[in-house]
Amino acid sequence: MEFLYSPVFVNIIWIGAAFLFGFAVRQIGLPPMIGFLAAGFTLNYMGITDGSLALDSISDMGVMLLLFTVGLKLDLRSLAKPAIWAGTTIHLMLSVLFFGMVIMLAGSMGLAAFAGLDMYQAALAGFALSFSSTIFAIKILEDKGELNSQHANLAVGVLIMQDILAVIFITLSKGQFPSLWALGLPLFLFAIRPVLMFFIERAGHGEMLTLAGFFTAIVMGATVFHLLGMKADLGALVMGILVGSHPRSSELAKALYSFKDMFLVGFFFQIGLVALPDFSHFLIAAGLVAVLFVKSGLYFAIFTRFNLRARTSFLSTLSLSNYSEFGLIVAAIAAQKGWLTSDWLVTISLALTFSFILASPLNFNSGILYQRFAPFLRGFENIRVRQRAGIYLGEACFLVLGMGRIGTVAYDSMRERYGDEKVVGIDHDGKRVQELEESGRKVIHADVSDQEFWRRVRLGSIKLVMLAIPTLSASLFAVKQLKELSYSGKITALAVFDDEAAELKKAGVDSVYNVYAEAGVGYVTHVCQTLKDS
Repeated sequence: MEFLYSPVFVNIIWIGAAFLFGFAVRQIGLPPMIGFLAAGFTLNYMGITDGSLALDSISDMGVMLLLFTVGLKLDLRSLAKPAIWAGTTIHLMLSVLFFGMVIMLAGSMGLAAFAGLDMYQAALAGFALSFSSTIFAIKILEDKGELNSQHANLAVGVLIMQDILAVIFITLSKGQFPSLWALGLPLFLFAIRPVLMFFIERAGHGEMLTLAGFFTAIVMGATVFHLLGMKADLGALVMGILVGSHPRSSELAKALYSFKDMFLVGFFFQIGLVALPDFSHFLIAAGLVAVLFVKSGLYFAIFTRFNLRARTSFLSTLSLSNYSEFGLIVAAIAAQKGWLTSDWLVTISLALTFSFILASPLNFNSGILYQRFAPFLRGFENIRVRQRAGIYLGEACFLVLGMGRIGTVAYDSMRERYGDEKVVGIDHDGKRVQELEESGRKVIHADVSDQEFWRRVRLGSIKLVMLAIPTLSASLFAVKQLKELSYSGKITALAVFDDEAAELKKAGVDSVYNVYAEAGVGYVTHVCQTLKDS
């Protein structure tokens, strides 16, 4: 019986609950992270909180690896856009003002939780609530395969600006300024970059590459920044940016993928173990979620004022429509300093959880939501954006949608056979499009899952469309749009599984190629040719 009360048994309960709750939630179409949150709160309620797993260290590791992989793909030039640095600043000020006023109004109405708070305390609580969750937004975008899209770049840029502001707040609130050694950080980064690039280049393709990622993110990034009196998470992000130009950066990100996801289970699970709420905490948290639409509306209004399209603004807004784990950090610091009561820590953790639960299905159905409300949302666009000209494909006869590895090979093969002017490609990744254009290929930066793109595109003399899109839903959407445009040419597509191939054919695709099967056929053809030549 003693085993039932041991930390080892609690570990078993933790892991079992995280899996079962995550599995159950996934079956109803929601991301597993909501199940992890629910598991944490359930076990907290049951008093099963004394395991031996170092959840703090596990969750911290997950956050650092997540930010490191974001840094690997981040284009720093995007942060210089006014929509990001100015938009983030404006949103922060308006959000603090709004939430501060709501809290002061609630206090004046006699609500006990808000009574006695002065203007500065209300502003501090508003500051905590103004941030959006970096972890949630990036995880959702990554799961949807949209991390390199235009709206993702906008959302991630805003989140990074918020992280920078978070570093400033934590530094000032703790009264601990970076070490004087931090002045030498640029020199350190300049000196260490070729060393890290060498390690990644020579690490091979197995466990040493994964360890190279851990070493770069945790040892040289997070630890060094922590020793210099700076935010460890920021160090991991900076290191990702530093080595992101390496040709193997994508392979490195894939090597870290499963570790990152496993460690992030600890992050979401731990939120539920923070504190045990009572009924009043639930009511206040529900109220905060109810006014979340104002915070979201501010994002959308600001983005469209910076001449961004309604779709980009809307999808970015959905990614940012949540409360942030940073609010927990602010509440913890404020409670320690006596600026706010410890009840705020519980309330914000609940509001954070509820916002995740609300935002998850909205984000996973963002395309459907935009299509439904597109006429209304486009009314907020700047008139110059609405009057943009159509997208012309010139004399091209062959259109490749999705310029990843397979799409690029398909493009090059068609160009070699029919000439440069006969083939055109389209991809949503701006960085990839730029690289392809610099190599002499004709590629247009656009998102084929965007209805606005199909409204503007002019297919002209296109007689074959090649769908090299990694997600089934985007391929099906593209087929549907082609049919609605009365396109009469041929459509081909890629599939990984037989059921996907069947669904594509049912939608109207003329021929579907199973990636793995075709790779095997290609290999056999190559072998036979080799034997023939010998």
